[in-house]
Amino acid sequence: MRIGIPTETRWEEKRVPLTPAGVDSLIRSGHTVYFQSGAGEASHFTDEEYREVGATIVYSREEAFGRAEMVLKVAPVTEEEADLLVDNQILLSFLLLTMGKKNVLEKLLSKKITAIGLELIEHDSRLPILHSMSEIAGPLAIQVAERYLESFTKSGRGILIGGITGVAPAAVVILGAGVVGITAARAALGRGAQVIVIDRDLARLRQIETEFHRGVTTVMANPYTISRGVKFADVLVGAVLIKGEKAPHLVTEQMVKEMKKGAVIVDVSIDQGGCVETSRVTTISDPVYTMHNVIHYCVPNMPALVARTASYGLNNAVLDYVHDIADNGLTPALLGDEGLAKGVCAYNGICTNESIAESFEVVYKKLHVFSTN
Repeated sequence: MRIGIPTETRWEEKRVPLTPAGVDSLIRSGHTVYFQSGAGEASHFTDEEYREVGATIVYSREEAFGRAEMVLKVAPVTEEEADLLVDNQILLSFLLLTMGKKNVLEKLLSKKITAIGLELIEHDSRLPILHSMSEIAGPLAIQVAERYLESFTKSGRGILIGGITGVAPAAVVILGAGVVGITAARAALGRGAQVIVIDRDLARLRQIETEFHRGVTTVMANPYTISRGVKFADVLVGAVLIKGEKAPHLVTEQMVKEMKKGAVIVDVSIDQGGCVETSRVTTISDPVYTMHNVIHYCVPNMPALVARTASYGLNNAVLDYVHDIADNGLTPALLGDEGLAKGVCAYNGICTNESIAESFEVVYKKLHVFSTN
């Protein structure tokens, strides 16, 4: 199969979906990889490293898209990229279509693109590719928050997250007990912060109690407890995820107004709309803004801050799925892996994801793939 890897342009994305080792694996299996020059540069992978393992280096986005049967990306497809896609191609990417524009979806449908959202692929009721990025986003949320608690900006509270003898540590409140929430809690606890995790899933809260030996305070989520937690927080981490849907605004603007002056919000849910009402998308080069005296950090692709680590993580999580499709063909791969099939958002001109179809008021049909054997 011919596989194209173009450079990323959206959200200052710095990750690359496959490392040279991943490309080498595909080449050894007889596939052709068209790698756009410079696509790995921000992750410190050179064109020469990809060339040495057998990739064909191309010098335009048109070639990377146009010569491929399967396009492999990281960031969601832009309008320009949707125009570059070729009829009946396979697209693997973090699609996040519920947060995109309707005309992008319409272009995918009109070109009969098989669009597979990496964030929606399941395995044993988990989201393995999203999991790998969430493991990075959680600790990064604390790393970022520490920086903006400092006095280097006029808004910063000027506090050390772990405190010192006789001085209390920062209160870190984490909304959501999924992978981001757990890894953020671990990082914050390791730095000596007072950590509170709020979630509506009692089983997850029990898991946190056990894992951290009751070193983390757990609270059942409801409007009252969320409001109290937000008011108490020096750092608020938004780690709410509803698979394939926009995140609900669990933190209202009024709650934000009642937060401590100089508190920091890191809304990791921003790639799905954000769980804080005052959140809006920011970028790596311009990551924060202050509203109601509260610092907001709302970068949707936080793992790109550590692009090399994240690229290795993506490669490890994505490669088997790429091999499955490339080695066996699209239809057998989808028929043989129900979890992969759950990632399909568009197929043969039809929207096959109910949440996306509802968001954009387009026709939804359940995915039906028929074997030709």
